[in-house]
Amino acid sequence: MKLSIHDVRFRPISQADFPFLLRLYQSTRVEEMKLIPDWTKQQKSAFVKQQFEAQHTFYQKQFGDAQFDLILIDDQPVGRLYQEQRKDEIRVIDITLIPEFRNQGLGKKLMLGIMQKARNLDLAVRIHVELNNPAMHLYERLGFKKIGDSGVYYLMEWNPKNHQAHNGEN
Repeated sequence: MKLSIHDVRFRPISQADFPFLLRLYQSTRVEEMKLIPDWTKQQKSAFVKQQFEAQHTFYQKQFGDAQFDLILIDDQPVGRLYQEQRKDEIRVIDITLIPEFRNQGLGKKLMLGIMQKARNLDLAVRIHVELNNPAMHLYERLGFKKIGDSGVYYLMEWNPKNHQAHNGEN
C-alpha cells in the first residue's frame, strides 16, 4: 500500500475510542500471551485489559502535556501516536499501528514527520523501545542511537545536531 503522509490524519483520542485502543493494545501482546498456555482465553483477555488500563492511566499521569492522538486513514483508526514536546526534546511515548499497517512504511513516514518537526525546532527525538521490539531496526536505520538501558527498554535518541537531512533510506 502506497501512502502519502498527507493521507494520514490525527485526532485526539476520546473515551469512545477505548474499544479500538484496547484491541490495538491486545494486538501487541499476542506473542507474549502465547507463552502462557495454562491461562484461558478469558484470563488472557482480562489480564491484557488490566495492563492496557494501567498503561493508559500511567501515560495520562506521567505525560500531562502530551498529545494522545489516533492515527486515521480514510477516517478509520489505524493506530495511535502519543507524543509530548518538551523544552529539549519531542518524546514519542507510544506509536502503535494495527497489524495490517505494520511493515508497510507508515511508521517510518510518521517518524520522519516527527524528526522533521524536531529539526525545525532544534529538538532531539527520544523514545523508549522494548528490547525485543522489531521497530528497533527502523529506529536504528533512521539514525536513532541507544542512550539508555533499563533492562526492559532502551532509551533511543535522534538528534538533529548529529544528522544532516536524513530520509531513512539506508
